[in-house]
Amino acid sequence: MKKILLLALALVLALSFGACGGNSNDNGDGNGDGNGDGNPGDVVDEGAYAGIDAVTLIYGNGAANGAAGDLWGIYFCENVERITDGKLKVDYFGNSQLGVDSELQQQMLAGDIDIVSCQPAQTTAFVPEVAVFDLPMAFAKYNARAIDKALNDSSFTTLINQGYGNKGMVCLGFLQGATFREMTSNREIRSIDDFKGIKIRTMDSKYHLAFWSALGANPTPLPFTELFMSLQQGVVEAQENATDTSVNSQFFEVQKYLVNTHHILYLNQFLMNKSKFDSLDPAYQGAIRQAVAEATARLAPDMQKINDDNIVVMEDNGMEVIDFAPAFIDEVIAKADSVYKAIRDDIGDAIVDALINELEAAN
Repeated sequence: MKKILLLALALVLALSFGACGGNSNDNGDGNGDGNGDGNPGDVVDEGAYAGIDAVTLIYGNGAANGAAGDLWGIYFCENVERITDGKLKVDYFGNSQLGVDSELQQQMLAGDIDIVSCQPAQTTAFVPEVAVFDLPMAFAKYNARAIDKALNDSSFTTLINQGYGNKGMVCLGFLQGATFREMTSNREIRSIDDFKGIKIRTMDSKYHLAFWSALGANPTPLPFTELFMSLQQGVVEAQENATDTSVNSQFFEVQKYLVNTHHILYLNQFLMNKSKFDSLDPAYQGAIRQAVAEATARLAPDMQKINDDNIVVMEDNGMEVIDFAPAFIDEVIAKADSVYKAIRDDIGDAIVDALINELEAAN
């Protein structure tokens, strides 16, 4: 299997699908210094990696072209090659070229690829603790600063990192901007009762399916590649995704309403095979961490603007935007009590309570 995959990767590389090392002298940060980190005049120490063998990593990403998760991957690749003066290279395969999120993570754990970035829902099959991110409305009341503190600098951080490590992964960062997966629909949704019976496509996640069922909807886990046609033909009436995915997929052509449910945080994780990461020279490990941090710092502040711009695009293309009063959050949480209980039963109270407590403390 591994040999077949490597041969396939070689063919893809030959056809120039991958390779996210920069072909330009400027990395798009507007500074013209070629660094892409927003610090004009920074100079790479060309000798810092001179004594280390060159390494090429394989990075698979399921995010759609142009989505925040895709840009995060591209910025990372640019950064890591700049930081190491080209000694550490990354062959980048975006837009599900190597498979969907679950397949990419299986390949990473098998050692066939090295890096994956993805949203958390399908990671629960490998790291059960990640189900904590599927708690309905858990993040809806909090701003990006509070969420970042809870995820990256708290007791919760320690617990979730242990979960990743126990399953052979290293999580090197989270990308979020207090934006969310939202619903689009051909049925008008104005109250919690309006969800009853609606046919909605959602991820193939038992917690996502349970959530929509708790609202009285009829969830269906269709493959994403079939979603546009299924909406067009009325196989399903609705779907839920981050707004960048909805715009890039042109769902405004087959949907009437954007329903700002805020039900799940739009969160991307940067994951790496733990054995591979541990095998790298510490200088490369540091470069990878720095490259992720720089890519996150570059993109995260723009997440809200990207989301707002996407909403404008959908409105300009004829969609009506529906928002809810703050009380809607508590109504949904009450309806989804069975989902909270299921997640607590599956992963334990400690990590659930840690997230909730750290969010409240950071707010």
